[in-house]
Formats: sequence, structure tokens, C-alpha cells
Amino acid sequence: MDTLPADCIADILSRGSPRDACHSAVVATVFRTAVESDVLWDKFLPLDHREIIAQCVSPVTYTSKKELFFKLTSPLLIDHGRKAFLIDIATGKKCYMLSARELYVAWSGNALFWCWKPLTNSRFKRFAEAVELRMTSWLEVEGKINTRSLSAKTMYKAYLIVQVAHDRAFGLDIVPCEVSVEVGELCSRGTLTLSRDACIKRSSEQGGGRNKAKKGLRSRFENEVARVGCERKDGWLEIELGEFYNEGLCDKEVKMSFREVNGAHLKGGLIVEALEIRPL
Repeated sequence: MDTLPADCIADILSRGSPRDACHSAVVATVFRTAVESDVLWDKFLPLDHREIIAQCVSPVTYTSKKELFFKLTSPLLIDHGRKAFLIDIATGKKCYMLSARELYVAWSGNALFWCWKPLTNSRFKRFAEAVELRMTSWLEVEGKINTRSLSAKTMYKAYLIVQVAHDRAFGLDIVPCEVSVEVGELCSRGTLTLSRDACIKRSSEQGGGRNKAKKGLRSRFENEVARVGCERKDGWLEIELGEFYNEGLCDKEVKMSFREVNGAHLKGGLIVEALEIRPL
């Protein structure tokens, strides 16, 4: 192995994951040299990373491709702050967050039904604002992204990032909400009932979710598909909308939705921050 050129070793390491490459650096000096090379990290970076950086709200400075890669593993605001981009550090796959302003939220332009609020006091601030449901009988949130923006040959899940205003929430747990992800003719569907009550479920009971579901959400079942709400490290809740496989060969639109339009009752107290698309 010591006789192989550094570029050759970097090519071998690039066939694994970024995390595996970093772990290999502690094994031998020859790996440590390769892990510091631009050749390796250029292979881990998305092909369109220059175009993505050009869309960033704030300038991205770096002295090496490795430094750039790790900067991109934290959310960076793009598209005038309406989206956030990051790279999943474990897999090197692309992730996106669509802000509430980038989503279709029915009646969000009417102050009688929805209220836009700044997130200046949020410890884990990503976007400038979120939108809170004041009162409506028609709850509908939808986000869209093109498959070209995502990593090819990758399984993705979509999550709605929300909070429940416990002192102002009402009517959210009467009728189950419908959640779905559509890509062309393929569709993943399920239901989830929002609740102000505490709910604790272990990840193993959720089919392998990576967080515990704690406060604010409880799951229902439809067509043998469970949609579970989990509390995130940032204190927000995430609602699983569905999953899809991005083959990467076609130019398709991914439509992700969260709806409760069947009940005629009023409901309020749901705060929507963003919609996240990340690899499994």
C-alpha cells in the first residue's frame, strides 16, 4: 500500500463514505496524507457544488476541498434565504431544507388565518421566520423540489419541521392529517394525528427512526404505513411525510404534502418552520 501513489489511494478511499475516509487516517500515514488531499474531497463534493456556493447568502471561504466539504455539512442559506443546503456527513449525499416562505401554505397570506413570526430568539436559527396557524378549517402545506437537485441513486425521506404552541393549540387532534410524497406516478401516503399530549415512542417502534418521539405528536396508521413525529435535537418536531428513491436518471418533481381538509372544525396553534429532505 505504501508504494501506491497518493492519488490512487485517494481514489480508493472515495469509493467509501467521507466518515470511513476520516477513520482511515488513524490507521496509517499513507491514508492520512490521502485524506488531506483535494483529490479525495473533490470526489465527495457534489458535482454542482460551485453552483450551490454561488447561491449562498453569505460568502463561503475555504483553503482546501476538505475544509469546503466540512463547511457544507452545516446548513447554508441559499436562494435569498428561502432554502438551506447541506451535505450529510455520513454519506456525502445532498440535503435540502425549504423554508416556510418557500412552501405553499394555504391562506398564509391572510393574517386572519396565519401569522408570520421572526425566529430571532431561536437557538438553532436556520431561517428568518416561521408561520403560525391562528385559525382555519383547511390546513394544507406543500413543498416541491426537483430530483435534479438531489443526489442520484439515493433513498430520501421528507419531514415537515414544526412546533405545537401548547397554550394556543386547539382542534389539531380531532381528525388525522394526511401526509404524502409523490414522484411521478409513485406515491407514499399515511396519516398522523397532532396532539398537545406527551407521547413517548422508541425509535425501534417507529421502524428505525433515529430520534425518540417525545412531545407533541402521536401516530396513526393507514395502509400499513405509520407516520411518526419526533423531537429533534434543535427542539423542533419533525413529521415524516414519506420517502422516495431518486434514481437520478429523470427530471421529475417531488411533491410533499401535509393536509387536513376533511374536518369542518377549526384548528390552530401549529407553527411551521421548514420542510427537510434528507437521505436515509
